[in-house]
Amino acid sequence: MSITRFVKPEGLPAFLAHLSKDARVLAPVVKPADKRSVVFEPWKEGKEFTLEKATVPAKAAVLPQCETLVSYRKVKDKANPQNVKLELDDTPQAETTVVFAARPCDARGYVTLDRPYLKGPIADPYYKARREKLTVITLTCNSGCNTCFCHWVGGGPSSPEGSDILMTELKDGYILQGITPKGDALLEGSGLDDGADRFKEMEDVRKAAWATLVKAPNLKEAQAKVAAKFTDVDFWTRETDRCLSCGACTYFCPTCYCFNITDEGEATSEKGGRRLRTWDNCMSPLFTREASGHNTRMEKALRMRNRVSHKFSTYPENWGTFSCNGCGRCISNCPVSLDIRQIVLDAINADKAAK
Repeated sequence: MSITRFVKPEGLPAFLAHLSKDARVLAPVVKPADKRSVVFEPWKEGKEFTLEKATVPAKAAVLPQCETLVSYRKVKDKANPQNVKLELDDTPQAETTVVFAARPCDARGYVTLDRPYLKGPIADPYYKARREKLTVITLTCNSGCNTCFCHWVGGGPSSPEGSDILMTELKDGYILQGITPKGDALLEGSGLDDGADRFKEMEDVRKAAWATLVKAPNLKEAQAKVAAKFTDVDFWTRETDRCLSCGACTYFCPTCYCFNITDEGEATSEKGGRRLRTWDNCMSPLFTREASGHNTRMEKALRMRNRVSHKFSTYPENWGTFSCNGCGRCISNCPVSLDIRQIVLDAINADKAAK
């Protein structure tokens, strides 16, 4: 049996305070704006937090919206000013981080990102540095919701994939279960009460959560069927006719990882400059514009085709699993409620509908 600890609701701030002694703690907080949202922010003692599912996942813990890959400047040799060298600093910016109260779909997102960033021909050193310093404490879901479909794509309300600790809400508190050695070590030094006697109760709560899910369709044919529809432009036009191409689906996604690289500053002077990596958006009309001005995906239907095909066809071709984790954020945050589930099901059933 893995290491388990128990904490009452009123004990959570003290637990976060303990974690924050040695790490940056990212916790979900409410942002009361015109449209209320929940985002992950660095926590400090006394700061309010929530255990609601975040509107925006904590993807930035390993892949910031904007990061400096390398800074550079020209430096003159004081003894011989004619000699000038280029000084570079490509040290990864990484700090020990704990993501608190992510959801299972978000934790699985880190594993989805790990494959291209760590298991490809070359491991990305910036991502690697952050990932190695990351600990993920995941709050399991006690029920499904109408936009979530994690169980369609191999996950579930208590999926442990990508988590170091699973936290489950019981009637009088929370039980924390170590999943990895990193998680076990954190719990051992937490000072929380032992939770072994609540293990059966925890299992019952998790089983009850699974029972709230509607039956998932069989997506065994999704990879082949979506790939077969790639050249059917009429299909993608019909499926995306109301899409605004705003890109919300990509920015709220825990598994999208496209980026752009730009330089800023003065590379030829002593002021120097830096090379930046920033999130990019495959739904943007400028995403595929070439230096010549030619753009291979001017139509929004072709951009959505690329997005859906990557998640359900080309990523599985390369890595053997979908890159969509079924969090449902692309549905709940879409201004026109475009549903990626329906697009995939329509691709699977297209041959039947044609008869």
